Amino acid sequence: MKLRIITLVLAALALPLQAAQAPDFTLKALDGNNLRLAEQRGDIMLINFWASWCGPCIQEMPALDKLAQKYQMLGVQVWGVNVENDSKAALAYLNKVPVGFPVLFDVDNSVSKAFQVEAMPTTVIVDKNGAVRSVHRGYQPGYEKKYENDIKGLLRE
Repeated sequence: MKLRIITLVLAALALPLQAAQAPDFTLKALDGNNLRLAEQRGDIMLINFWASWCGPCIQEMPALDKLAQKYQMLGVQVWGVNVENDSKAALAYLNKVPVGFPVLFDVDNSVSKAFQVEAMPTTVIVDKNGAVRSVHRGYQPGYEKKYENDIKGLLRE
């Protein structure tokens, strides 16, 4: 009996885990265009949920900008999703510290709720097929190396 249970457990562990599909969304970007996640299939997506009142979010932005520049030509996109109901503070921050990646505005928090964002910042990495492959909550200097490792792994697939 024990051997049979062990065999069943080992067989279950050998099955590939199915990653959950990222919720599709469309949001208005800083440049005025609407961007839809589902239209980005074929690219690896790093989606960073942030707020201007969040110190670690602000600290992380330049590192995200460097990642965006480094991997853009390899089919990796970085999107910043601001979760504030009033985007004035975010716009003021972006005027002082501009970034090259799209910044979108989730003023009703529907997208952050769909992604179950519970901490600021939250970074979600979505593979080329639209599946969520990793979620990172919070930020400390050096976390960008984790994101980069995730991206490199997905580029090798």
